[in-house]
Amino acid sequence: MRFFIQGLTLGLAYVAPIGIQNIFVINSALKEKLSRAIITAIIVIFFDVSLALACFFGIGSAMERYSWLRTVISAAGSVVIIFIGIRLILSKSAEIGSRSAGASIPRIISSAFAVTWLNPQAIIDGTMMLGAFHASLPEPGIVPFIAGVASASCMWFLCLSSAISLTSRRFTPRILRIINIICGVVITFYGIRLMLA
Repeated sequence: MRFFIQGLTLGLAYVAPIGIQNIFVINSALKEKLSRAIITAIIVIFFDVSLALACFFGIGSAMERYSWLRTVISAAGSVVIIFIGIRLILSKSAEIGSRSAGASIPRIISSAFAVTWLNPQAIIDGTMMLGAFHASLPEPGIVPFIAGVASASCMWFLCLSSAISLTSRRFTPRILRIINIICGVVITFYGIRLMLA
């Protein structure tokens, strides 16, 4: 149980700070119905947990061995992140204010994949942090620890999505537009910084 709690608290500390995944989930919850916001959260959880597993069990060794792989991931990820940011900045108030059935499931899947697996900073940070913990854990603690990390992802994204979706009616289209512009600027800046790093 100790290793599970350790993984849970570390997972929450890792996933809670504002980042591209959180912005994606928040924007979905602001403009989608609750049921679609929950589906989006579940899809993000799937990619987040799969990335955590890959980082925990050794994706970093491949990136350390092949420097070109890190360069390719960083370049491709930066372009995708900048594109997502610009799309948020250019979104129209009318689109933001209407709560509809929303994006198709394939589009949600591709976007969730992009904000998770094409985010080079998430891959690098996850590899360094989770890989280091994996190396320091005794054999019996490995499965409970990573189960705690996965549970943190489930708890965080489902709670975040539900809370935002249930209170989103309080946001006017103008406020949502401002939120989108701020989020878009942050994401675009983040993508440019990654590209120049």
